[in-house]
Amino acid sequence: MPAPEDLRVFITVVRKSSFVAAATALEASPAYVSKRIRLLEATLGVKLLHRSTRRVVVTEEGERIFLWAQRILDDMEHLLQEAQITRREPRGLLRVSSSFGFGRNVVAPALSQLALRYPGLQLRLEVFDRLVDVAAEGLDLDVRVGDEIAPHLIARHLADNCRVLCAAPAYLQRRGVPRSVDELAAHDCLVIKERDHPFGVWKLRSGAQERSVKVTGPLSTNHGEMAVQWALDGHGVVLRSLWDVAAELAAGRLVQVLPDWQQSANIWAVYPTRLERSAKVRVCVEFLQAFFARTQPAGIKQAMQQVAQATQK
Repeated sequence: MPAPEDLRVFITVVRKSSFVAAATALEASPAYVSKRIRLLEATLGVKLLHRSTRRVVVTEEGERIFLWAQRILDDMEHLLQEAQITRREPRGLLRVSSSFGFGRNVVAPALSQLALRYPGLQLRLEVFDRLVDVAAEGLDLDVRVGDEIAPHLIARHLADNCRVLCAAPAYLQRRGVPRSVDELAAHDCLVIKERDHPFGVWKLRSGAQERSVKVTGPLSTNHGEMAVQWALDGHGVVLRSLWDVAAELAAGRLVQVLPDWQQSANIWAVYPTRLERSAKVRVCVEFLQAFFARTQPAGIKQAMQQVAQATQK
């Protein structure tokens, strides 16, 4: 029988496409990684990897073994969790991902509190400027803003949210307030390369109406916090999550424009179906739901009620 450690090393090598990168991730030496792969190949009697000076390529047999190895390790982990005295004390590594700004400002503080509550958990947070495939990339949980979720994934609602249009009073005084969605094309818009949206195209909804508008401007970025700062500096109109700009709107530093138009962007915990019975994922999701309820920005509930009223028109 192959050793679980050998399967874990093999899975890491495949995901990293490199013995050196896998060794770094495992906090081991490349020699140790090579040894475990040789032992696994000898145990199974198949060639799993083609190695060159630049990269590692998985063989056809290796691809099949990779899928089985993931299932075996997941099943073993679930077995250990079921055997614990209580399912309320999760243990082991939990790999979480999110976007740059939301991950830093919201998810990281939440995981900090989660770690204090459950010291047996090892938490690893990775942030990306793209939509991740939690199943293929070896992640356990993706905390994402946005309602476009693949049907083969499990999604648990964490909090209500939407993206709204806003700008600084100085910009609106200088350039005027847009009165329709069509007028946005003539304004300076601060474009953000979102994880799951085409660059420079804002898809907006007002009640039963849906519109897509192509926007441009002198400044663009893949980091939402930078775009918000540019909006505060008076450079243009930004489309941003209420969770990010609620405080600025409440203080009057930003003003919402076209308030009847918004973009759906609820907050979700997304994970693969193979982790449906995972105790650590379940505990994390329940903790995040309670955390978001406690830390909801001031004014967001009222703003969401206004969005709901506009949707019903």
